[in-house]
Amino acid sequence: MHPTIVSREDWLTARKALLAKELDMTHALDALRAERRQMPWVKVEKGYIFDGADGKCTLADLFGDRSQLAVYHFMLTPGSDHICVGCSYTLDHVDAARQHFEHADLAFAAISRAPIARIGQVKARMGWTFPWVSSGDGDFNYDFGVSFTDADRAAGRALYNYDKIRIHTSSDMFGVSVFIKDEDGDLYHTYSTYHRGTELLMGAFNWLDLTPRGRNETGGTKSWVRLHDEYPLSE
Repeated sequence: MHPTIVSREDWLTARKALLAKELDMTHALDALRAERRQMPWVKVEKGYIFDGADGKCTLADLFGDRSQLAVYHFMLTPGSDHICVGCSYTLDHVDAARQHFEHADLAFAAISRAPIARIGQVKARMGWTFPWVSSGDGDFNYDFGVSFTDADRAAGRALYNYDKIRIHTSSDMFGVSVFIKDEDGDLYHTYSTYHRGTELLMGAFNWLDLTPRGRNETGGTKSWVRLHDEYPLSE
């Protein structure tokens, strides 16, 4: 890296020029967020059942006493020892954040197809405390576009991120879905995002994006990211 070295006055001129662009982007994001909040809703008609640490539970149970629910679709595939590093990186942020958003009427749960015993192992290893349940062989993951049958993958019908990506090898992918419960207890699906749409939840990236080296991805996207217990110990 060979930075340009300037006077404080010249730096301030450059900073103000960038600030004008940052403000424009902030206003554009405000408009996008407002448009997102106006998305139409779809009523959840199926009675999804999950396996939780304390037994069977429903989608409605995951709301607790809140009217909104954010679900992270964690890539934890039945029969596989693999723990998705990207999903883990994202969910390392959740326990700290939910201390705040749960006071703003938003519940959180992670959902995977892996058995609840496997989920418990990973959760204990990572030290996470958020709710995490298993959808098992149910329809939930398939209905919300993060799991794919062998037949659909073989036939090229397994489409991810609203048909933007064709899945050939992965039976499970990742994403976020948001639900709301009305005064009558009816549930509605309001929003889902996949692939790079989940990047806004990776708070560590936002810190790195402020720095000269940025995300420092010299070996490709998230090249340095590991499960947080696999980083080398600092001397």
